[in-house]
Amino acid sequence: MTIRRYGEAVKAGQHYRRRPGVYAILMRGDALLTTHQAEPEPEFQLPGGGIDPGEHPIAALHREVMEETGWHITGLRRVGAFRRFCYMPDYDMWAEKLCTVYLARPALRIGPPTEPGHTAVWMEAGAALHELGNAGDRAMLARVLGNQPR
Repeated sequence: MTIRRYGEAVKAGQHYRRRPGVYAILMRGDALLTTHQAEPEPEFQLPGGGIDPGEHPIAALHREVMEETGWHITGLRRVGAFRRFCYMPDYDMWAEKLCTVYLARPALRIGPPTEPGHTAVWMEAGAALHELGNAGDRAMLARVLGNQPR
């Protein structure tokens, strides 16, 4: 099975390190809970991130959502996966990001995000189709909203 690629083209001769990650589409009614990352470029994102070595993907998703939004989540259902090739300045590496996306419900707000530079932001889900910073996130949200074929 081929995983669709979004974003910039692969740079010939560039070595990419595979980086698996998990991300969440967090819906409450017509609202979507996103994270706004201030740096390196300000953008809205689906909460989530890389899976640490030896970490279970679902545990990583719970950890990342808590760090980036301050919320516990429940009711996870896998939506799909995509990949993107990009430079990750925080890690000073070129990465092939393998992104698995889940639909979940925000269940309990514990507090503010603990990851520096992140802010939890609620927005109307339709608006998020234009506001999310990467095409893969937008495509997965469109799938959940029924705006794109599976």
